[in-house]
Amino acid sequence: MISYARQTQEEQPEAPSPVEEHIAPAPRVSVQAFCETVETAAAVQSAGEDRRLGKAHLKIQMGGMAAAIEAYRSAPTPNVIVLESDARNDLLAGLDQLATVCDAGTRVVVIGRINDVMLYRELVRRGVSDYVLAPVGAIDVVRSICNLFSAPEAKAVGRIIAVVGAKGGVGASTISHNVAWAIARDLAMDAVVADLDLAFGTAGLDYNQDPPQGIADAVFSPDRVDTAFIDRLLSKCTDHLSLLAAPATLDRVYDFGSDAFDAVFDTLRATMPCIVLDVPHQWSGWTKRALIGADDILIVAAPDLANLRNTKNLFDLLKAARPNDRPPLYCLNQVGIPKRPEIAAAEFAKAIESQPVVSIPFEPQIFGSAANNGQMIAEISANHKSIEMFLQIAQRLTGRSETKKQKSSLLSPLIDKLRGK
Repeated sequence: MISYARQTQEEQPEAPSPVEEHIAPAPRVSVQAFCETVETAAAVQSAGEDRRLGKAHLKIQMGGMAAAIEAYRSAPTPNVIVLESDARNDLLAGLDQLATVCDAGTRVVVIGRINDVMLYRELVRRGVSDYVLAPVGAIDVVRSICNLFSAPEAKAVGRIIAVVGAKGGVGASTISHNVAWAIARDLAMDAVVADLDLAFGTAGLDYNQDPPQGIADAVFSPDRVDTAFIDRLLSKCTDHLSLLAAPATLDRVYDFGSDAFDAVFDTLRATMPCIVLDVPHQWSGWTKRALIGADDILIVAAPDLANLRNTKNLFDLLKAARPNDRPPLYCLNQVGIPKRPEIAAAEFAKAIESQPVVSIPFEPQIFGSAANNGQMIAEISANHKSIEMFLQIAQRLTGRSETKKQKSSLLSPLIDKLRGK
């Protein structure tokens, strides 16, 4: 029996643009597509290369409905079948035949060219999960398949934000920790910072936390990773901010496979609205996978030639690897070091073809004090100009505006007392 369908087209809200839309990744499922045109087959093939379908096993065949019916006469059906069909009557008759050979729980997505609500309702009645109008792009296929596994009533899947330095020592960890603080405090989002620099991570120091356990316990025990296990490893920094700390010790060698952090990230997505990854400045299979798999990326760079080259390389690689996501963001940090020749922000923007989100000035006194005291900049100086910059970055990465605080009045204490009664 084919599973239930979504709302009719006339009830669907207008979809946001691909670069702004947050599509939750699909789980490990099997998907088989039966296409009639090479254009649709190419779109499905491109969708299969998208990061959000990275765990799905996708197979594409030509022949449309007839090929699907013939294939499943003697073979089990996958989790998802994608069918391209042009003719209305042949489509409905074919679905009736497919239902006789379709396994229970299989979901069907139909790609067609007939824009008719009555047809859509007939498809719904037959149990089709989604109807997508052709011509389709890769993001249409990604959205349709991923949304099959995101129930409307389910809690939203967490957004992963990766922060990485274009070069060592540019302050990427400091920026990531202060941005996470702004997300939690000013945007009132529950967030967790995951310090991925297991040997030399500074998140524990910056938040003045020294938990006995942390992210290393999860990475080295992947079979134990679940929601309860991760919750025990989290260190509470504020009401809205938690930390998954790195051990920052050298008693072990931290050589990982490319998928070493997958279980941790999947579990965090299921429990936290926002996950900020403090990615170390190194290039390995797992760091590349963490960056490509993130929903949004911030590159932190200093205004010199090596940073410009590295930012450009990262920018180009991530844009190519994530064609259906918005490009990475970048910011300039430590701008204005006395007597140091620097590349202007305008030159950076010209080379990268993108403007920096902010340019954070070099202020060693306040940043050094915050680091040595285990505090955020907002805790050291509530009105410091960099705080507004961290908030701007947080808003751009999350797509949220600052949470407005209610203004108090002289009558507020009296009103609170009456409400208490």
